[in-house]
Amino acid sequence: MRKLALLALPGALLAAGHASAQPAREAWQAPTLSITRYDEDWSDLADAEKRAHHWTGPFKYIPIADDVWLSTGTELRLRSESLSGNQWGTAPDQTYLWARALPYADLHAGRFRAFVQPMATFATGVEPAASPTDQSRLDLLQGFAEADLGPVTLRGGRQMISLGTERLVGTRYGPNTPLAFDGARAVVRIGAASVSLLALHPVQAGLRDFDDHTSAAKGLWGAYAVLPGWDVYYLAYRNRNARFGGITGREMRHSIGLRSHGTRGQLHWNVEGVAQFGHFEGQNSGVQTIGAWTLGTEVGLALPHAMDATMRVNIISGDGKAGDGHLGTFNALFPKGKYFGELSPVGPANIVNLNPRFSAQVAPKVSASLAAMVFWRYSRGDGVYDIPGNLIRAAGAGHSRFIGGGGEATVAWQATPELELSSSFSVFAPGAFLRETGSTRTTTMLGLQANFRF
Repeated sequence: MRKLALLALPGALLAAGHASAQPAREAWQAPTLSITRYDEDWSDLADAEKRAHHWTGPFKYIPIADDVWLSTGTELRLRSESLSGNQWGTAPDQTYLWARALPYADLHAGRFRAFVQPMATFATGVEPAASPTDQSRLDLLQGFAEADLGPVTLRGGRQMISLGTERLVGTRYGPNTPLAFDGARAVVRIGAASVSLLALHPVQAGLRDFDDHTSAAKGLWGAYAVLPGWDVYYLAYRNRNARFGGITGREMRHSIGLRSHGTRGQLHWNVEGVAQFGHFEGQNSGVQTIGAWTLGTEVGLALPHAMDATMRVNIISGDGKAGDGHLGTFNALFPKGKYFGELSPVGPANIVNLNPRFSAQVAPKVSASLAAMVFWRYSRGDGVYDIPGNLIRAAGAGHSRFIGGGGEATVAWQATPELELSSSFSVFAPGAFLRETGSTRTTTMLGLQANFRF
């Protein structure tokens, strides 16, 4: 019998294929590894003969007593990024190295479990200084207890959260320090549907050992329902230290979203719309009502010989006019870290974006992709933001909508079931709006990565 493939192709290699083209999973095969790790089910390896198929088997299922067992694993990642023309010339050129280790232990006892995942994230070469996203040193990434009560699963503690395609709530897996939340989650299953009920606070990472803490300023709660082919959700977000238009204040924002995704023949799609409302109460500036929205579309075609062509279009609202009592800038809350690709100098606010992408499985263990991306401002009255939502280029005297564009090439080699080696080269050329408002150097980035996971 063939070796047990305990690790499916992660990251860029997965992106190269499409669900309809994936080989059928055999009954003895273990689950695909996930980013959060806690949603992997290794119970099938209670059969000792199955554990013997691969060297990682004895680590994935360690029997302790009747109905009590332990699963372990780790991720070891090294990533180098070399930037020229960083932030269009406003930041120094640099080459830095990220290193992280994410071991975990998952203890099961009947219907109860305890999951613990420490982390070590370090960086060198970041200028002018490393941020907590680059380096959090030693800390606890995840640690929670869970009870499986049949149709309801209850979980409390520190945990990473991934909702849908991570437009609003993601793990921030691409950067060095992932994002976790403290709080409670209940998952209710009704037939083929499930509903997640959330009450969470994001974890604020620090630069020293064991100094990550629950954010007192930010909170997230709501419900996220997953049905066959559809997601529908309501998320409430509060930030006591929000900042818009140079004003700090209290933000209360509600997001209602609907997502359609699926395949039909060779066609696949992922379309999501979000409407936001609420209010922003700035210090000494009165209350502004919030009205923002986004529509993201992804339509692709699976081609012969394990190739895929996809077009993504994003329209994300911005503010129309400062000081009019209405705030139209979309807030992506806690989105995935590399939102538009390995180099993402522009974040999901006040943009219209086109992103065609072509990917292919060029060899049994090698995948590659080519992508282009173009950005315009949605509103001339608003500026350009980064992924966390910080304003990085104000509207100022700029009149043009065109921000700029570029391209990206990636290649990934799954050297072994556990080790993936990948590289990317990205370029972003400033457009008319950036030329009107400041520095305009073309940004390039070379990324090299080695990722070992089991």
